[in-house]
Amino acid sequence: MPAHSAGTTTRSESRDSGTGFMTVGRRKFLGYLVAAPTLVVVADVGRQAAWGGAQASAAALPSPPQTPELYEFVDAYRDACRPTNPLLAVEVKEDGRVAFALPRSDNGQGIITSFAMVIAEEMGIDPSDVDVTLADARPELIFNQLTGGSSSTYSLYTPVRVAAAIAKGALLDAAAAQLGQEKRLLETAGLTIVDTGGRAIGFGELSRLAAVPVTTAAEVILKDREEFTVLGKSRGKTDARAMVTGAKKFAMDLQPPDALPTVICRAPDLNGFPDGGPSNLDEVRNMPGITDVAPIGNGIAVRAQTFGQAIDGVNALEMNWKPGTVAGQSDEDIVEGLRRAELPLVTPPIPGKTLEQELVHYSRNGSALETNCAIVSVKDGKAEVWAPAKSPIAGQKIAAEKLGLAQNDVTFHVIPGGGSFGRRLFNDHIQEAAEAAKAIGKPVKLMWDRANDCRQGRVKPLCVTRVRAVVTDDAVASFELRYSGVNMEVDEGLTDVLSSQLIKAPGGNLGVSETFWEISVHTPYNFGVNTRLMVETNYGFNTGSTRNVYGPDTCTARELMIDRIAERLSKDPVDFRTEFVKTDRLRKVIERAANEADWGKSMPEGTAQGIGVHQEYKCATACVVEIDARPETVNRSIRSARTGPRVTKVTFVVDPGLLLNPLGFEAQVQGGINDGIANAMTAGLHLVDGSFVEASWDNYFYTRQWNTPPEVNVILIEDSEYPEPGGAGEVSVAATMSAVVNAFRRATGIEPEYTPVLHKEPFPEGFTQYPTSPPIPTSPTDGLDFTF
Repeated sequence: MPAHSAGTTTRSESRDSGTGFMTVGRRKFLGYLVAAPTLVVVADVGRQAAWGGAQASAAALPSPPQTPELYEFVDAYRDACRPTNPLLAVEVKEDGRVAFALPRSDNGQGIITSFAMVIAEEMGIDPSDVDVTLADARPELIFNQLTGGSSSTYSLYTPVRVAAAIAKGALLDAAAAQLGQEKRLLETAGLTIVDTGGRAIGFGELSRLAAVPVTTAAEVILKDREEFTVLGKSRGKTDARAMVTGAKKFAMDLQPPDALPTVICRAPDLNGFPDGGPSNLDEVRNMPGITDVAPIGNGIAVRAQTFGQAIDGVNALEMNWKPGTVAGQSDEDIVEGLRRAELPLVTPPIPGKTLEQELVHYSRNGSALETNCAIVSVKDGKAEVWAPAKSPIAGQKIAAEKLGLAQNDVTFHVIPGGGSFGRRLFNDHIQEAAEAAKAIGKPVKLMWDRANDCRQGRVKPLCVTRVRAVVTDDAVASFELRYSGVNMEVDEGLTDVLSSQLIKAPGGNLGVSETFWEISVHTPYNFGVNTRLMVETNYGFNTGSTRNVYGPDTCTARELMIDRIAERLSKDPVDFRTEFVKTDRLRKVIERAANEADWGKSMPEGTAQGIGVHQEYKCATACVVEIDARPETVNRSIRSARTGPRVTKVTFVVDPGLLLNPLGFEAQVQGGINDGIANAMTAGLHLVDGSFVEASWDNYFYTRQWNTPPEVNVILIEDSEYPEPGGAGEVSVAATMSAVVNAFRRATGIEPEYTPVLHKEPFPEGFTQYPTSPPIPTSPTDGLDFTF
């Protein structure tokens, strides 16, 4: 496959047999033709087969299967969705176009495009003839309108295909009756159906003819993948042109009547609250452009004609604040508390045969390009909300509660988001916008600023991982992983999903976080006695998943220890992994990554390769990176930059299961690679005296251009024997992060004690530590001075 972007190549490979996957013959699926004026079809999909295969080498001590090997989060979510799948409809409109209201949130991951492709494939039309929109909040869907855990395609792929296939069958039946032809002699041509004599009839007319007065059951056999002409072919995003021309509308581009810019003044401490009102309220209300100033639950809302005026009003407020939830505390205070809470290891250490390590993983911010934002308007006892949201049913409920309305009196429009990385699973912006609209009594267009996003937003929790391995002469007798972290908060919608699946977790009585841990974290190696346990402590942080919940930190802890074990056994890190990994599927991606990256090649002193391996979201991944830690690279001079060692090359191989859109999957992998580098190297938040230091992108060091690898090779295994599509959104973060940390260790000889590995390095010259008062940095006025 040709390169899709500068410095990046993507190739597709066939798979060998012997993976242990079960095969299932073609079978019928049930759906319904819904009573309606035009053709409307829904699916009813029952439980499907599980897939997988595990093997052990002669040297390895087999480990019992862990829960995610049999049943992981994406399985739990798909099961939760099954009862309401029949409420999802593919419709053929009177103009002949096909429509589908997607009950998920698209924040750049491209699922609008991929589901247009899924529908087009089964209906024999072009994806451009399918209009996929984001559905408004629909409480009747219960669990089936949650976006998270890279589960959208996995959960919806089959039901949407079934509905589309039944729709095509109904159109063909109507055309056969109208044209007096046998159904098998008809075929689609654009948005028409033609017979052997060239007579054609459009989808619009056929939609009316195929409509049924009473909902009717229908069965269908889906296409074999060998018949696909749309799926498996690269396709650009349907909104790509609109994005680059500025035509695409995000929440802040919308202008409902009288909805004016609104910004919240928040405390300097994390989760501090106002201690009384502003002492200069009248003065601020009389500032240019300010229309309203009102207290809400956690601060003061300022509404103005422009966002600049609202920010000026926020910064002018003179406030007293109550201490926050971590007042006076810094990172090391939290780390010590987490160490005390750690669950004990089971296998006793054996002198000379035991390896142990501890890693501290500092808090990180998801840093979506679009900060939190929402519009709320109330009129005549009804409310409308416009916002990017991954859990819109929960958001609708929160807005209704804050506005004092019934939930069905709130219409919640899901708007495409400018990035998410777990952030839009939470509805903080919905709550604040509703509170502000209620307090002010006018429509508001609320937006967070970047400082609030870093200091008061959702972060990946600070945590401590510990690993103990007992090593024999040629194998691993036991491998134990412990995770002690600040509690990982989950949205109400995700809580409901996990609660509905608790009985399926071992013991059947785990809590929400423990359930997510149990069905997402595992060690994919045969290491004898193999345990992984977690404990979380509530310190009063605002936390969230931040792209791949527990995976990056636990994978890095595991893969770093595996490199250390390989050294103890005098084995090459790749050879060791291929010998002890449980499945052929994972073994083959490791071997392919090593071959493509020329693993083990001679490299200059101060440079090295590193490997990381991960399996989640029904995908198998392996990443090999090259890092340059030579002084001339580490000490290069870049204005106000966090430099340090640079990853110079990434080779990433993924077995994605059934590949729907190679171009879209590649883009997701590339984004996750940069996230993995950020997690490993630079992107940590520093808690000092109850507040995070970072308050903007210029002092929160996510992966920058000067730290981005000049060479990135993404290799997609197109002919995977896994028969269903895996998740792409988070698939590459964990393997990349662990590969970078392993490469750093090999290049520098430094044993990492924390991530990001540069977290305790001095801030670069030019770094600005923004004050906490005023709470929001002023907008830069010297941008042209740095334009080049």
